[in-house]
Amino acid sequence: MMKRRFLTMATVVAIPLIAAGCATNGALEGISDPMAGFTTVAARAGSVTGEKTLWVQSSEEARAVSERVKGLVQRKTIGPDVAVRVALLNNKGLQAAYAEIGLSAADVWQETMLVNPTVSVGMIGVDPVKTIEGAVVSNVLALATRERRVAIADTRFRQAQLRAAEETLRLAADTRRAWINAVSAWESVSYLNQAQAAADAASELAQKLGETGAFTKTGQAREHVFYAEIVGQAAEARLAARTAKEELTRLMGLWGPDVDYSVPNMLPALPKGAKAKRAIEVEALRNRVDLEIAKLELEALANSYGLTEATRYVTDLELLTGVEVEREESEEGGTETSTAPILELEFVIPIFDTGKARMRRAELAYMQAANRMAEKAVNVRSEARSAYDAYRSTYDIARHYRNSVVPLQTKIEAESVLTYNGMITSTFELLADTRAKISSIMLSLNAKRNFWLADVNLGTAIHGGGGSAPEGGEAPAAAEAGAEGH
Repeated sequence: MMKRRFLTMATVVAIPLIAAGCATNGALEGISDPMAGFTTVAARAGSVTGEKTLWVQSSEEARAVSERVKGLVQRKTIGPDVAVRVALLNNKGLQAAYAEIGLSAADVWQETMLVNPTVSVGMIGVDPVKTIEGAVVSNVLALATRERRVAIADTRFRQAQLRAAEETLRLAADTRRAWINAVSAWESVSYLNQAQAAADAASELAQKLGETGAFTKTGQAREHVFYAEIVGQAAEARLAARTAKEELTRLMGLWGPDVDYSVPNMLPALPKGAKAKRAIEVEALRNRVDLEIAKLELEALANSYGLTEATRYVTDLELLTGVEVEREESEEGGTETSTAPILELEFVIPIFDTGKARMRRAELAYMQAANRMAEKAVNVRSEARSAYDAYRSTYDIARHYRNSVVPLQTKIEAESVLTYNGMITSTFELLADTRAKISSIMLSLNAKRNFWLADVNLGTAIHGGGGSAPEGGEAPAAAEAGAEGH
């Protein structure tokens, strides 16, 4: 008899456990998926980069990605789109960033679950058992605030998705910059090799003219030092090119045989015209990922403020329910069993901590986030204007060198060769014109590189994911040497 009653009591105790499990089934739909949230990230990043990205979660997927990367880069000359494609597939830091989506999804999943109740069973008397008590302790406050906690976790989950998208955009932009820098460096190496050959010929000519007495020792020394400087600058350029390519290799996550790839030795030509952006600020405010993250931060803190307000006075509220089964011997010599319900409510009395400090902290955190979002909006407008100004200016500068400076220097050099052959001008003038042309071409290459970097920076100013790469750069040392008249 006693055993049957105890089983009945256990069934009553288990009812809240079963109900708690059933209450969360609907809320778990979708959030427990291992790929939860990644579709949004892939779509957001793909609309900007034009490339697909993957979240690798198994060894089979990793092997498939490795084979695909090998097919894209090994012993091939890659362009900027291929470099970005490989980086989005193969960069391990990006995969680590994607894991944050899963961690945040797990937090939402956790918040959708009810707090596990505590079961207690007690016995008074050993042989025979006099009294058995069974109770279930449930956190009532956790159930009452569950909706707000789920809302906060969901906002953080959406933030994690946007941060992953921002990290994807940042990696794509950094990879394009690295590709531009690597190609530009090899283009400088290519031209400096040509300049070195010309300087070598000028140095030999100066020596021969000096042997005949037609060239002063000062003039000879000037040509010799110019050749020596070009040799040193060419070596520096080769080092810079190798370093730039290594940076690109790191961003693409390559190692071993996969590093056996090449980049072109010439940047693409300038476009026919610059992009017109009349509403650049509006476009940036509409598309910037980091601004959306700031908005979600404000939303999360608003929900957190409401949660703090709801739990200002009562921070812990527990309900204890159960039964007490007591067995006593009757006067007739038999045993009587009685069952009584148990109902207890446990809570904290807010005598000392009335929650004012927590409310003040939540209020200030909200105001802080609001001001930071306002500052972000101002900065986004300024960054967009600055990026477009840099884009348009570098385009005009590069076009000026391409259409005016380099053609004029080339024409001057050609005319100098003709007049030198006609014995009208001297060797000094011919060599000076050659040095001036070298300087102008190096400045032109640098201007073209700055334009393509500004083009990438314009995209990050509109969509987000901007890096710390400089918007421009100084002219190579060869240009400075030429400008000095050596």
